[in-house]
Amino acid sequence: MEQISFAGTTVFVVRSRRRSIGLELKPDGTVYLRLPLRASRREALAFLESKEAWLRRHLAEQSARDEAAEALGLTPLTEEELSALTRAAREDLTVRCERFAPLVGVDYGRISIRHQKTRWGSCSQKGNLNFNCLLMLAPEAVRDYVVVHELTHRKEMNHSPKFWAAVEAVLPDYRDQERWLKKNGPLLQRRIGN
Repeated sequence: MEQISFAGTTVFVVRSRRRSIGLELKPDGTVYLRLPLRASRREALAFLESKEAWLRRHLAEQSARDEAAEALGLTPLTEEELSALTRAAREDLTVRCERFAPLVGVDYGRISIRHQKTRWGSCSQKGNLNFNCLLMLAPEAVRDYVVVHELTHRKEMNHSPKFWAAVEAVLPDYRDQERWLKKNGPLLQRRIGN
């Protein structure tokens, strides 16, 4: 894989049939530059230069989160700990789905619990719900929010104003939980390890 050294980090270049150039920073600090097949190195470097401030800011934020996690003793979870969280999440989140589904006015299919580094939950077209076991490390109100968020996707498979109005109808303070996840979620997600 082609690599470019830029802004003090290694950027991995991925070429595909895409039409636009994109930059992605993974939770582990890996940076990917996604390019159309025919994009030149000059175009790639020009794009990186245009995104240098964004990249430096996000790398610094990520470094600060890593340091905060280390200072708080948030070490990677063992397989045993992840299994225990998964069992607890299956029980807890199933109860929450049963409680909130009638309030949202939807039904749902299967519930799966996973160990994910970037997502808290998802809802498939078939109505199956997936949740991150790390939610068990978050406050109850945050778990309620993620459950309601995913159940609401049974009505609206998007994040339109109609979607957010439906979430707010069930959880008027959902923005507080969203802010908690944005601030603290990356620290929790780092506990999955590499």
